[in-house]
Amino acid sequence: MSLFQQLTISSSALTAQRLRMDIISSNIANATTTRGRLVNGQWVPYQRKMVEVAPRGQNQFDSFLDMAMQKNQGAIQGVRVTRIVEDQTPFKLVYDPSHPEANAEGYVQLPNVDLTKEMVDMLSATRAYEANVTAFNAGKNMDMKALEIGR
Repeated sequence: MSLFQQLTISSSALTAQRLRMDIISSNIANATTTRGRLVNGQWVPYQRKMVEVAPRGQNQFDSFLDMAMQKNQGAIQGVRVTRIVEDQTPFKLVYDPSHPEANAEGYVQLPNVDLTKEMVDMLSATRAYEANVTAFNAGKNMDMKALEIGR
């Protein structure tokens, strides 16, 4: 394990959690957006987005090469965001005949964003971010102590 590997792992997690918080903020901001995008000439509501995170170094050629050369005994090198996906949960139908986007029956399609779920996800992402900051600082302090010993 290299001297700075724990810093690299923590920083990759910090980047992933920050993106996750950005996506959650976007979901909250668009919780009432009835015109998210055009599909076949018709406006559809904003669709909730989610972040997929996976271990870095898996299913990549360099990790297989390192394992074959016995350099890396399968150690995970942090995380990476694989993609941002749209939630396929159906849109909410709310009866509001006075709304400009209401259909002939008086129902309005609203985004599939649940504010309670978004707030729980935001708390989870915030706590994970804070834990990774703590791990990063602990790794940095250990590296500094190791350098002091070498003096």
